[in-house]
Amino acid sequence: MTVSRSTTTAQEWISHDPDPKTAAELLECDDEELERRFSAPLTFGTAGLRGPLRAGPSGMNLAVVLRATWAVAKVLKDRGLDGQDVVVGRDARHGSDEFALAAAEVLAAQGFPVTLFFTAVPTPVVAFAVRSIPAAAGIQITASHNPPSDNGFKVYFGGGLPIVSPTDREIEQAMADAPPADEIPRHPVQPAGVGEIQRYVERAATVRHSHGAVRVAMTPLHGVGGEFALDALVRAGFTDVHVVEDQFAPNPDFPTVESPNPEDPAAVEAVLKLAADVDAEVAIALDPDADRCAVGIPTPDGWRMLTGDETGWLLGDYILSQLEPGPVTEATVVASSLVSSRMLAAIAAEHGARHVETPTGFKWLVRADEDLPGCTLVYAYEEAIGHCVDPSAVRDKDAISAAVLVCDLIAALRDRGHTLVDALDDLARRHGVHDTAVVSRTVDYAHEAGAVMARLRETPPDTLAGYQVTATDLSEKGTDAVVLSGSGDGVSVRVVVRPSGTEPKVKSYIEVHCADVTDLDAARTRARELRTELADVAARW
Repeated sequence: MTVSRSTTTAQEWISHDPDPKTAAELLECDDEELERRFSAPLTFGTAGLRGPLRAGPSGMNLAVVLRATWAVAKVLKDRGLDGQDVVVGRDARHGSDEFALAAAEVLAAQGFPVTLFFTAVPTPVVAFAVRSIPAAAGIQITASHNPPSDNGFKVYFGGGLPIVSPTDREIEQAMADAPPADEIPRHPVQPAGVGEIQRYVERAATVRHSHGAVRVAMTPLHGVGGEFALDALVRAGFTDVHVVEDQFAPNPDFPTVESPNPEDPAAVEAVLKLAADVDAEVAIALDPDADRCAVGIPTPDGWRMLTGDETGWLLGDYILSQLEPGPVTEATVVASSLVSSRMLAAIAAEHGARHVETPTGFKWLVRADEDLPGCTLVYAYEEAIGHCVDPSAVRDKDAISAAVLVCDLIAALRDRGHTLVDALDDLARRHGVHDTAVVSRTVDYAHEAGAVMARLRETPPDTLAGYQVTATDLSEKGTDAVVLSGSGDGVSVRVVVRPSGTEPKVKSYIEVHCADVTDLDAARTRARELRTELADVAARW
């Protein structure tokens, strides 16, 4: 049915919108725009609810937050968790203060004791607090590294784990059945959480194993991680930290960057320049909610950013090297996702540990030890610069503890006269050259992404870069992805193609592995050439 200003759906929403500004916004929409606003409500995706700040059920606004929070409360009650603690946090985006307060007040009115953080906090602080208290659930108002026009609503349940199905579907159903937004009860809540913030920072500092100073250049990209990261680094003994001054204070407009995503080369230009100017040993860029960490290093050819995979290899190998071989290591789990490099699996095997490959997303990565009785997850990463380095404290990606561990690794390597460049060379000699890349193809609509995936499933390529490949459709396993893989003469190629969970894109995750590293430079050149050829093909799918 076409939605217009005169339809019951739009009329009811507007009449019950508790925010006069968004109600007025809807009244100004023509019928076509109303149709767009009401045709597809926000749903739980890879990172919870996330969308543009605008009126109506398809955007992030006060009415949506009230209904989503009421739905979370209902699901908790349905599971017999009435009266248990719930944590609410927020980043510094537009609307985050209002949304977090509203969420806390709805939960309080439903009888839940609420810890509402008194200040904007990194997302991993909420994940930590849910696990530490322990609480039944946590809500973080954040849109991570999205544009300034967006916001979001991320949910954790017991143990501080991001929710998965069927919980997300149950919340969505409860949202559909929720009372009108202005009829949802709210009860005043006093902000708190000083103790949990202190405990989080203290814990992040404890991931350190070595000694010695490291000179650091750091930027939080206008997000909320700056003071928290500085505090954790100093507590860990890293006091020589230089920050990009005009990116340090939280600013919801992200004025110095086009995109506040540290994977974007333009976003890290300032921190790399600072690193060169102060002769730093490492450059660290946090995303705006401080759950993802990008690492830059000096090389003989100048400064460059590590890929998420490279950082993942280094941290995974370092964490496993701290363990005594034997029963403890054999019960240790490290994890990476389907779209990440396979080198971590080889590193784990060398150390005698278990490796688990999961579907895309940290909600799966942090559950990698769930079906392995007696085994414990010690590290998980995904190529999109997400690292979980202390799963017993934070079962999600955490840029701050990852930053501490990166600095710790640099200090440990320096004691042996080595650098991160040397460590990457060492890993390549032990496990072969792994060259990775991500190719994103922007599409106009979700159905266009579906059409690309359908074409690959129906007529997959027979060869890639001269290698015969086999196509594996993972849709039967509940994952919307196609894996193309082939090998020959000591070289293997692998491309994982999937639609993005948060953006209108089809992504191709490429990996080339050259096993023969007799001549390391030649192997890297060969891998790079093949990766470039694969990227050219993937861009045309």
